[in-house]
Amino acid sequence: MADREPAPIAVLDDAASALARLKNNASRVVLTNGCFDWMHHGHIDFLRSCADLGDALVVGVNEDGSVRRLKGAGRPIFPVLERARMLAAIRWVDLVLTFPQDTANVLIEVVGPHVYTKGADYDPAAGGNPLPEMDAVARAGCELRYIPLTPGVSSSELIRGLSPAGDREPSD
Repeated sequence: MADREPAPIAVLDDAASALARLKNNASRVVLTNGCFDWMHHGHIDFLRSCADLGDALVVGVNEDGSVRRLKGAGRPIFPVLERARMLAAIRWVDLVLTFPQDTANVLIEVVGPHVYTKGADYDPAAGGNPLPEMDAVARAGCELRYIPLTPGVSSSELIRGLSPAGDREPSD
């Protein structure tokens, strides 16, 4: 395999030029997002499945403050720049955008993807959690796809297994 540079990393507010370059070279842009605060093979499986849905994959990653609000004290495990660098090193990720909001509503609006993906834990057909970005997806007019999760692996479970009892109270 030839050497390949990591994907660009940008802050959402400064993403216009990176998005323009990406969209000039891709006819079908896929967007996903998450905290990605403890990378594991389930994330890799998920991102690969997302990438298979288009020509370019944009990954939004929550900044540290929003991860703390969403996941609780002690999270994220790694600061946003480290998480973004890990994501950017994955060969099928084309652009990483950091964003401060708790939901991806603004991210969806700015990126304007053809496809927006979330894990199957948000799939209403499978009894999943309500998708907070549903209105933003409808406004953007993009296709919504739920991606099956790798069974038996989650960041919170991995962290729980490594932490002394009572040390953390992780949540997915």
